[in-house]
Amino acid sequence: MTKQKNVCVTPPEQMRYAIILERGAYLGILIMLITYAIYAFGILTPHVPIEVVTHSWHLGVHDYLEATNSPTGWDWVALVGTGDFINFIGLALLAVMTIICYATLILPYYRCGDYIYLSIVIAEIAVLTLAASGILGSGGH
Repeated sequence: MTKQKNVCVTPPEQMRYAIILERGAYLGILIMLITYAIYAFGILTPHVPIEVVTHSWHLGVHDYLEATNSPTGWDWVALVGTGDFINFIGLALLAVMTIICYATLILPYYRCGDYIYLSIVIAEIAVLTLAASGILGSGGH
């Protein structure tokens, strides 16, 4: 009698999710390295000069934001062309990767008629998008 090995086969939708997440994570990290170099080498002028940052370290968040005229929530997008806020592009990509990965599962679950998983994926996307939007006013901003 031959002993059979337990073989686990990863479903294709899980592999798709994992591959997209891995590539997105590497892309986000690469973008963060490039944008940090742009900031560190002074290629773009920062919104908040480094001298102001160092003089404002002792302040609480509210006072720091006021002293530096820094945005909260998604208002940073308007300052993406400045040296200090361009760094947020990579961070935002990393933050949205889960939503992107879930979105790639909608069509496969729909096509195979797996409506329970489809509804879970849609609910996850809705909850994550709502949380990221800032509409609820939570998250300390």
